[in-house]
Amino acid sequence: MIYPKRIMCLVSAASVLLCTGCASDEVVRSHREQVEITLAWWGNDARHEYTIKGIEAFEELHPDIKVNLSYSEWSGYEARNRVRMIAGSETDVMQINVGWIKAFSPDGKGYYDIEELDSYVDLSSFTEDKLNYGRVNGILNAVPIAMNAETVYINKTIYEKYGLSVPQTWDDYFNAAKVMSKDGVYPLSGAGKTVWLLAIAYTEQKCGKTILDENGKLNFSKNDLRTMISFYKELVDKKVIPQVEFYDRLNINSGDYAGTIAWVSDAKNYCGTAIDNGFEVVPAPYPAFSADKSGDGWYAKPATLYAISKNTEHPREAGLLLDFLLNSNEMALLQGIEKGIPLSEKALGALDEAGMLSGLQYDASLVMDNNTRISQMDPALENTSVIDKYIDFCNLVIYDKSTLDETAEALYADLQKDL
Repeated sequence: MIYPKRIMCLVSAASVLLCTGCASDEVVRSHREQVEITLAWWGNDARHEYTIKGIEAFEELHPDIKVNLSYSEWSGYEARNRVRMIAGSETDVMQINVGWIKAFSPDGKGYYDIEELDSYVDLSSFTEDKLNYGRVNGILNAVPIAMNAETVYINKTIYEKYGLSVPQTWDDYFNAAKVMSKDGVYPLSGAGKTVWLLAIAYTEQKCGKTILDENGKLNFSKNDLRTMISFYKELVDKKVIPQVEFYDRLNINSGDYAGTIAWVSDAKNYCGTAIDNGFEVVPAPYPAFSADKSGDGWYAKPATLYAISKNTEHPREAGLLLDFLLNSNEMALLQGIEKGIPLSEKALGALDEAGMLSGLQYDASLVMDNNTRISQMDPALENTSVIDKYIDFCNLVIYDKSTLDETAEALYADLQKDL
């Protein structure tokens, strides 16, 4: 009778081993199975490099998640994003421009509601007023990474060479041109969008009203547009700025431009070489008719935002990735302030502890953040066709192809349709 028991024991042991093996295989199999999600962003090679390193760190923390990457420079990314959004094939997590919220989510339902993922995304690191930049109809479509504004950068070394202080008012720039122009030096400079926004700031201050009304429609009259056109012509005629068509940002490096206007996020790109060449470059107050009005007529916006696709099949994993990109120490230290000074208190704390909050870009962000007179930018103000049209109409007056009144009337008719 012992023999059968032995057989039963062997069979039982084999069964245990077999079951154990099955369980082990199941554990291995489940461990190896990964959820795949996608991430897209734009930028230069440096941004690509640190973002890839960040994703590698994320995957080490979450071995059950595989992130497939899609990235390129701005123009290619913008074109690809439009196609993807129209086709509904956008990536799970994506970097977006603030204007795309209005374009692709006018009712607030074009992107995933991130507040539904608050178990995975820590939104407490952001102030409510900053989160509102990503809201439509109360739905959180995207989270801003950092804020941005066109800001003035002054080559203090050049200004001091002419016995001048850092300018604060519009008159300061015109007075600087009187002494610098004899040497071919411009007190200020900027590209087309810069000049457009500069003229808006001047005109809003002078006319006492905003270019757009609360519904985003044109609020300027023909006479206000006349002011905008004549201001640009005066800047060019009196050698305060080079004409847009002849603007060359490399002249910032040589000191031929004693000042320039660029986004806070572009401070290093525009002025870094000038600093390396031994010039002292500092952010200046936003020009106004008087120093106490600095910031009136100037606009700020999110430098960039992260959103999650409304079509994602993996909201949990997308939420975990979004939180890592926004709040983690690992990503904060890799990214630094390349995308701007982070709005996340967690990321900001990591940079502060590491001593990484310094330099021209950080100083410029303080000028922006500490100015309570700056307004929220409507994406319509960055409409390229509108900006090009403004410059073209200004040139008609500069080259005596049209009168100021005729040009203002024609521009008014066009902007009524475009804005």
